[in-house]
Amino acid sequence: MKEYINLNLFIQSRGHHEAAWNHPDASTKSLTDITYYQELAKKAELALFDSIFFADSLAITQDEACSGRIWLEPITLLSAIAVVTEKIGLIATGSSTYSEPYNLARQFASIDHISEGRAAWNIVTSWRGPVARNFGNSGQSSHADRYILAEEYIQVVKDLWDSWADEAVVDDRENGKYAKAELIRPINFNGEHYKVEGPLNLPRCPQGRPVLVQAGSSDAGRSFAAKHAEAVFTAHLDKEKAKSFYKDIKERASRFGRKQDQVLILPGLSPVIAQTEKKAKEAQEYLNRQTDPEIGRRTLSGRFGGEDFSHLPLDKILKAKDFPDPTKVETMRSRAQLIVDLVEREEITLRQLLARFAGARGHYTLAGTPEQIADFIENWHADSAADGFNIMPPVLPSMLDTFIEQVIPILQSRGLFRKQYQGSTLRDHYDLERPKGRFW
Repeated sequence: MKEYINLNLFIQSRGHHEAAWNHPDASTKSLTDITYYQELAKKAELALFDSIFFADSLAITQDEACSGRIWLEPITLLSAIAVVTEKIGLIATGSSTYSEPYNLARQFASIDHISEGRAAWNIVTSWRGPVARNFGNSGQSSHADRYILAEEYIQVVKDLWDSWADEAVVDDRENGKYAKAELIRPINFNGEHYKVEGPLNLPRCPQGRPVLVQAGSSDAGRSFAAKHAEAVFTAHLDKEKAKSFYKDIKERASRFGRKQDQVLILPGLSPVIAQTEKKAKEAQEYLNRQTDPEIGRRTLSGRFGGEDFSHLPLDKILKAKDFPDPTKVETMRSRAQLIVDLVEREEITLRQLLARFAGARGHYTLAGTPEQIADFIENWHADSAADGFNIMPPVLPSMLDTFIEQVIPILQSRGLFRKQYQGSTLRDHYDLERPKGRFW
């Protein structure tokens, strides 16, 4: 087990709770104002977070008018953040389904150069029907097909990142030689879905390759993560299931010939913090009361591929039979399974389920004192349920400030979190090896 836990800041809208956008403690800056994101990144860097992370959406959710759910394009966003920060890692989402591997490899390599080695790609296999239609496809790829495509896609991207040797650039002005041509080679990838000649048109990254992040938890997603990912973002509402997931990913990684400590497991945690547990729960309940159940119902429908839940009363105790079989869901299969598992485990109404997911979309929500939040983090880490956490403040920036000011010092006093950065790249923060070039 690693000496220190890893902490990433997941930045979304004015906070992760559905009701955050107009909360009295939320930022008043526009969600398209770059200084809003730059200021959050600088706060996180001062607090010694490993990285900041941006998800992405390639289509509207139909709830933008009343939820503030909008996104700047995340790779562009990282470029603007890179120039005002020095140490913190920069993770952005990129779709392997709706982008070309050459473009994506070039974009993330550029971020790694701009940031001097802090970039990471969160690999997603996009799944929503509206996204498919936005990209000129009438249908939607199956869950299995998306991972088959992603397997080939990631190999192309890795090969492109490796198409320049580390020593290729000499920048020898006296002899008129910028690079050694013999250390730059085409990849000549000839697969079923992609045919890419290469090489990439810029030198190898400072990190060798940007760090690879992934968030799939289905069986196909787990195998993909174990083979390729260096950090796995995941969602768990139960520690025993988190421990099982942790063990499974690490063992699968070993079967792929990888070292287990080179695959970090980072569940999401959305903490509401106050000086007493009672006040923290009151703050959480206030947020939940501001949500619109019908927005939640539509979000729930999306988790199950468009299933109609309009017939379910809000205050009826749910049963597993109220939902489609998660193993047959072609969209976000792992999140559908998480919902059904929760319904089987607890007597919960639809209204309560929607409130639970309004807070962090299926990630762990916890209302408590700073000590209780620190205890939770320490307990999951000690029990091999997590290598660290993807922190998802319900309201930004106020609940991030509270976490930084009141929880991080406790973790540091317990020897669980760094007191200074030991390196300058994201691989340094994660204690990951720098990959060797495949061709050299």
